[in-house]
Amino acid sequence: MSLDSRVVEQPGEDAAPEQEPGVAPQPARERRAAPSGSTKRRPTIRDVAAAAGVSRGTVSRVINGGHWVSPDALAAVNEAIRTTGYAANQHARSLVTGRSNSIAFLLTEPQHLLFEDPNFSILLRGAAEELAKREMPLLLMVAGTPEERRRIGGYVAAGHVDGVLLISSHQGNPMLAELLKLKVPTVACGVPLGYEGRVGYVAADDRAGARTMTQHLIDSGRTRVATITGPLDTPGGTLRLDGYRDALGDRFDESLVAHGDYSRERGRLAMAELLERRPDLDAVFVASDLMAAGALVALQAAGRRVPQDVAVGGFDDSGVAASLHPALTTMRQPFERISAEMVRLLLEVVEGQEPAAITLPTSLVVRDSA
Repeated sequence: MSLDSRVVEQPGEDAAPEQEPGVAPQPARERRAAPSGSTKRRPTIRDVAAAAGVSRGTVSRVINGGHWVSPDALAAVNEAIRTTGYAANQHARSLVTGRSNSIAFLLTEPQHLLFEDPNFSILLRGAAEELAKREMPLLLMVAGTPEERRRIGGYVAAGHVDGVLLISSHQGNPMLAELLKLKVPTVACGVPLGYEGRVGYVAADDRAGARTMTQHLIDSGRTRVATITGPLDTPGGTLRLDGYRDALGDRFDESLVAHGDYSRERGRLAMAELLERRPDLDAVFVASDLMAAGALVALQAAGRRVPQDVAVGGFDDSGVAASLHPALTTMRQPFERISAEMVRLLLEVVEGQEPAAITLPTSLVVRDSA
């Protein structure tokens, strides 16, 4: 949302001393000038206000989120913070605001997938970069087992984070229900199946992207287009299968569908299953690039040439696709923007706004495999 551009300087707002943001109140007797010859004192809110030519109240509002500050004043204060070297005491600020000033990146998958699936690391990096702009740390949490969910639930309930970026939530996973019960601000990556309308989210347009890829394979002259789906308890699994069906219409054939779990090995096994069941297939849309990498291994083992015998399309374009041989045609997800929008929406929910949902378009990237 855009900043309100109204000037909010209030008459007399400097009449009384203001507490510096992030500095705990001190008794008057402790507020003494530094003795001569001591080290350089730490810049204060007064220094920032003087450098920016605004009131201390305006500086305070900028430091605490920038609400009700005009664009000119916001720019002046940010420049003054940079030139003076001002830094708020975050621990004391947390005592005053009741917030931790940190956000959790919560992956509801087994730990090994954090390192195997490149999508997660890209989202993690993007979220960390966005929060760094706001001087907020990002805490990485993995809740792939009941014990991990229990520990994380207790940690979050204790107020150690202000909100949660929820990554890869499966339908029926109790973690999301627990976060809602605890009233923890949460934004999901992908449509939170079963919680639409209650939880904000940012998603790639899975259905339209799958439809585009399947249509690309059909337009290239392929007539028996198979698919390897993601898990059907995830939005990517269900919506990409829906898009595949949309493109095929009356030509949809259940025998050309195999199911995967977004892993390389399951992609290999699903491709072998399809070849055994439908040896006449001439194209396959795979619902993730990592599974597509496994599918290419199975096709090579079966003596099928790509793309001459079987065209292959993936979904993600997270780095794996371009490194495969042949290079993989795929649908590109805008990962960096997904991370940025998730952070923005979550901080809005933390500030008390209603949860919102954003769906971002994907784009076709044509390479050698199709």
